[in-house]
Amino acid sequence: MEEINNIEVVPCTDSDYLKPFRVHYNQNGTKKSWDFMRTHDSVSVLIFNTTSHCFVLVKQFRPAVYMCEWERMKKQPPQAAEKTEEGASETPAPESQEGQSASEGESSSPWPPASAGVTYELCAGLVDKPDLSLEEIARQEVLEECGYDVPASKLKRITSYRSGVGVTGAKQTMFYAEVSDDNCVSTGGGEPREGELIEVVKVPLHEAMTFAYDERIPKTMGVIFSFIWFHNNMSPKYKISTNV
Repeated sequence: MEEINNIEVVPCTDSDYLKPFRVHYNQNGTKKSWDFMRTHDSVSVLIFNTTSHCFVLVKQFRPAVYMCEWERMKKQPPQAAEKTEEGASETPAPESQEGQSASEGESSSPWPPASAGVTYELCAGLVDKPDLSLEEIARQEVLEECGYDVPASKLKRITSYRSGVGVTGAKQTMFYAEVSDDNCVSTGGGEPREGELIEVVKVPLHEAMTFAYDERIPKTMGVIFSFIWFHNNMSPKYKISTNV
């Protein structure tokens, strides 16, 4: 998953996912303009396995994150960039679905290591199927990415919020799903036909908050928020500790 090569950056003149625009407007008598991207809304799912008392996340390479790291490293002195590459390999890794940690080969390439673009995230997907409800889209993502077959009726809506308010303003709706080993019908991994290459990882409940606040582990805000939500709303129900 983390062997990245033949990198080429080109202008994006046409995309099925992003549409750039510039809006002109007056605000309190002042003429302004703003550049933004139109994109799809999305859903995300916090998955808790009640059999093993762990959270089920996804780990994948994100080109946008990788390129941001590349831009940041270009501005650093050579010695600082080397330390950044070394630090990337020291990030503690949660247990993978197969019980192994991902590894990659390092090289003397001017590009950062592939791990610089890998993030831990909630299971998520775009709202691009108008004939399906948000719950049904979330159910499909859980099945495709993580391998658990959960009825849409069992998904609990946590909340919705705006993400990327300065660039896209898209809305994401977050759900909570409880699963057990009995619900696991495949290894997950995403939909190869859509270019997805996803690793399923498990975060033990007692390590959740340490994981959330460990800045060495690249993760989305959704992971942090959902772990806090679980601690405040579900831990009392189970009478279990999230190690806060």
